[in-house]
Amino acid sequence: MIKLLPQEMPFTVVTHSPNIAVGLIDYPAIEVILLGGTLFKHSVVTMGTAMTEAAHRINADLYFMGVTGVHHSAGFTTGSFEEAGVKRLLSLRASETIVMASQEKINAASAFAIGDLSLASTLVVESELDKPLAEALARHRVSVIF
Repeated sequence: MIKLLPQEMPFTVVTHSPNIAVGLIDYPAIEVILLGGTLFKHSVVTMGTAMTEAAHRINADLYFMGVTGVHHSAGFTTGSFEEAGVKRLLSLRASETIVMASQEKINAASAFAIGDLSLASTLVVESELDKPLAEALARHRVSVIF
């Protein structure tokens, strides 16, 4: 996904992902702010008090959120209690949340709720959705991009 960004487009990226920060090194017009904290090795993101305190000071236009589950009744979910809280916080600090989910995450529900489907304005998926999920997203006014 990073490779699709225009080289000279100036904007600021705030991330708690060291991998994303490093992936943007060759983009001279992009300012990168890495939120520090304790490294959660499973997902290679920072977590904890230092990260959440820094996130509370950010007002973002867009938040691109990955999830492990998108379900018509469970909403957006992930496999870590702490990660669910971080994703909820980052979404609350953004004007708009865009959720990206690969096919195996559609109609799946992980153990920890991030929030209901109304948390997002847009869902980016690889293929068409089944009727129950498509209807639930429409009720919550979530746009779907294939």
